[in-house]
Amino acid sequence: MFKTNEYFNGDVVSMSLDSAEGKATVGIMAAGEYEFGTSTVEIMTVISGELTIQQPGESEWKTYKKFESFVVAKDVKYKVKCSQDTPYLCLYK
Repeated sequence: MFKTNEYFNGDVVSMSLDSAEGKATVGIMAAGEYEFGTSTVEIMTVISGELTIQQPGESEWKTYKKFESFVVAKDVKYKVKCSQDTPYLCLYK
């Protein structure tokens, strides 16, 4: 069964599922800036558009475009900026 998740007053919405690769969410972020916390390792893939990420402990921001992925460690917070509504896939490890 799918579960719908809403964050940041509905600006980030996702559906969780058990995929062939494990637990996952597919969602969309409205244009804006966000800070997320992790409880597992997360592998994020941009489906369309781009996400600009600041990993924990880093001062530099890095932009990921369509079909590019990045990994975020367990039990950390990271920052995300997007200039347009951006869909993504997140796998939890």
